[in-house]
Amino acid sequence: MRSEKINFKNKGEQKLSGILDMPITSRPVAYAIFAHCFTCSKTLTAVVNISRALTQHNIAVLRFDFTGLGESEGDFSDTNFSTNINDLIEAYEYLEDHYEAPKLLIGHSLGGAAVLYTAGQLEKVQAVATIGAPADPPHVKALLKEKIDDIKVSGEATVDIGGRPFKIKKQFLDDIDQFDSSEVIGRLGKALLVLHSPQDSIVSIENAAQIYTAAKHPKSFITLDGADHLLFNKEDSNYVGLMIANWATRYVNMDQYHEVIDDEEVMTRTGAQGYTTEVAIGKHRMIADEPTSVGGSNLGPTPYGYLSASLGACTSMTLRMYADHKQWPLDQVEVRLRHEKKHREDCEEKSTSKVDHITLELKLTGDLSEEQRKRLLEIADRCPVHRSLHGKIVVDTVLK
Repeated sequence: MRSEKINFKNKGEQKLSGILDMPITSRPVAYAIFAHCFTCSKTLTAVVNISRALTQHNIAVLRFDFTGLGESEGDFSDTNFSTNINDLIEAYEYLEDHYEAPKLLIGHSLGGAAVLYTAGQLEKVQAVATIGAPADPPHVKALLKEKIDDIKVSGEATVDIGGRPFKIKKQFLDDIDQFDSSEVIGRLGKALLVLHSPQDSIVSIENAAQIYTAAKHPKSFITLDGADHLLFNKEDSNYVGLMIANWATRYVNMDQYHEVIDDEEVMTRTGAQGYTTEVAIGKHRMIADEPTSVGGSNLGPTPYGYLSASLGACTSMTLRMYADHKQWPLDQVEVRLRHEKKHREDCEEKSTSKVDHITLELKLTGDLSEEQRKRLLEIADRCPVHRSLHGKIVVDTVLK
């Protein structure tokens, strides 16, 4: 994804910091806003992973820090659930004024409660997705229970949340007690997706049941079995992003897709951190990465993995085409490849430098004669990609 840093003002004229994640090659088919969890920020790894999954489906995502958190201005102790709602409205209006009104709102934990309260006020929002959200905003008081009496008596107290100290004032408790979600959820008037883990120890799964029961159709539920509240496991956050993206295609009116590269053009983009790289080949979207052992996130195959895959795919297609032309009973072609760097001396060369070595193993299924199998083995080495790898390849690199 390509990301743009943006800033917009809250109702108190304080600067809120956001990142707008855009699809790699094209104009977005829709825009979304992501509301992060209580005391979290827009750079939480789970938020980034979910946003990336959405951009791969050509949905742009604005993730921003609520007032007083992350890189946004303001004093967190002066904020409350009402200010979160106001911040969401400002984010919506910013996108509407500068890009396009968002059609999808996504909220994690207390951010999920905030999008449930906000969506009904935003005309062009068509769908809402919540992740580990409480059924009622006052649920967040469970995080403060050891200090609630101190807050009520002294007017404020410092609370440890996720290993960090936050000052909470009595106005926060007074504000959050005003909200009762059941009626708001019942008249939401938007498609709703509820995602929740049965193992969530911060916001229990019963909250998801209450939200789902209060909502009217269309509504959907996806269990995040085995996931923790903050989705620390990247497989969990990637799954959440993928599920939201696929679900949204049914309930969000997507603009016509405008392809900016042709079927033969390939485009890649690597961000500022890590090796995770988006790959666009015509209208197809993929991820390339490196293993965690070399500093990658292992979210996709390595570049050499794609190279081997292209050789394997081309080999399979070539044999399929040849067998069909000859009307031979080839039922299936299975190709297994392994790429290695081997010393030239191992390859019967005099030099001790290394060369690329690809082992390609064929498995041909079908009622083929021994002669036909031998011929297909010969044809395998004649596929176009195989010939390209053995021929002279010229790469012209220019700076754009």
